[in-house]
Amino acid sequence: MAAVVVQDECESLVGRPIVSAVALDGVEPIAGARRAARGFMTAVQAVYGLPVSDRAMSVVELVVSELVTNAYKYAPGPCLLELEVGAGVVDISVWDSAAQLPAVSAADPGRIGQHGLEIAMAVCRSFEVRREPVGKRVKVTIGLADDPGGEQAGLLL
Repeated sequence: MAAVVVQDECESLVGRPIVSAVALDGVEPIAGARRAARGFMTAVQAVYGLPVSDRAMSVVELVVSELVTNAYKYAPGPCLLELEVGAGVVDISVWDSAAQLPAVSAADPGRIGQHGLEIAMAVCRSFEVRREPVGKRVKVTIGLADDPGGEQAGLLL
């Protein structure tokens, strides 16, 4: 697993996103993805001073876990996790090598598992899937802060 933070800490953040990219392959890629996401979001708070609510921290870890799990379950080879913070949100992007686009399963109260896509769609502001020249990319957006009333800031209902 390799992480690349593409924002020089000395540069001004005005109008610039904070970005991290992690190539995932090998042993425990899902746990590694969660650790990378938590580390990145912690740095967003500690290094850059941007507010990240506890809810946002947990949702980022959950969504990263679900998206990377799906990539490893349904696509051969490695995947790429990208995190980008800007304008009060974090964009999470997971690329994998499988061309088949994911689909939400039909409702089935007896179904065990296969709820990751539904979970991600329910907790994110936006959800997008697109084919790439090789494979596909799933991209979601999560708000970083809660509003003063404790509700999720900017959540689209």
